[in-house]
Amino acid sequence: MSDEVQPGFVRVRMDLSYDGAEFSGWAKQAGGRRTVQGEIEDALRTVTRSKDTTYELTVAGRTDAGVHARGQVTHVDLPEELWAEHREKLLKRLAGRLPKDVRVWSLTEAPAGFNARFSAIWRRYAYRVTDSPGGVDPLLRGHVLWHDWPLDVDAMNEAAERLLGEYDFAAYCKRREGATTIRTLQQLSLQRGADGIITATVRADAFCHNMVRSLIGALLFVGDGHRGPDWPGKVLAAGVRDSAVHVVRPHGLTLEEVGYPADHLLVARNKEARNKRSLPGAGCC
Repeated sequence: MSDEVQPGFVRVRMDLSYDGAEFSGWAKQAGGRRTVQGEIEDALRTVTRSKDTTYELTVAGRTDAGVHARGQVTHVDLPEELWAEHREKLLKRLAGRLPKDVRVWSLTEAPAGFNARFSAIWRRYAYRVTDSPGGVDPLLRGHVLWHDWPLDVDAMNEAAERLLGEYDFAAYCKRREGATTIRTLQQLSLQRGADGIITATVRADAFCHNMVRSLIGALLFVGDGHRGPDWPGKVLAAGVRDSAVHVVRPHGLTLEEVGYPADHLLVARNKEARNKRSLPGAGCC
């Protein structure tokens, strides 16, 4: 995951989307489970005739099993000769080799210092849910959650506003050893469309494991009247997992877009993103 490209190689940015229903998440796993990373790396190896050489991908944000992506970003370092030979036809060849539930939309030579993961300054997700008494449109069933209680979107937005800012989101994250749960939540808002589907837009500088789905689970409890609008904020302040916060199902979640700074700010952003975060005023020991 270095920002420096080895001599003789070129860093290629890849923009892609996928339907996560049949994937065991983004990252390669032992045991032969089907993953997005595995499919793309296999296809890349095949179309470039690289035999036993696998060019590994670095992704902006790992998605869990069942989660979709419309605007995922990854990068791969390829030998200059291989890139020069295949660049003109690589996109079309990948389209012919990849399964239909994952598509690569662009392949571009990345600017100096670009790192798909560490250069990102925000990730934007959408979570879609409906409270229609009849359930979910069959054509949308793989992308919309059905909640069988009427939802008050105004109450959910009131609760969401209290979660914005830089906090330790430990109460909404699955802990990982050595990983910080401090994040800056930049946007959390919900809107009901003409079709009755409620879309939650969630944007942050980064997300910890299960954060979005836990936040939505808390807001649904507010929306259906089981908790008041102040409850998600109280859970956040408590800093510990609350058994009433359910991690909603993954199929309603889509990674929509990843944001990056101007090219001349990439190196500084990479360094900042690698620093372990602490909240202002927090002691070191």
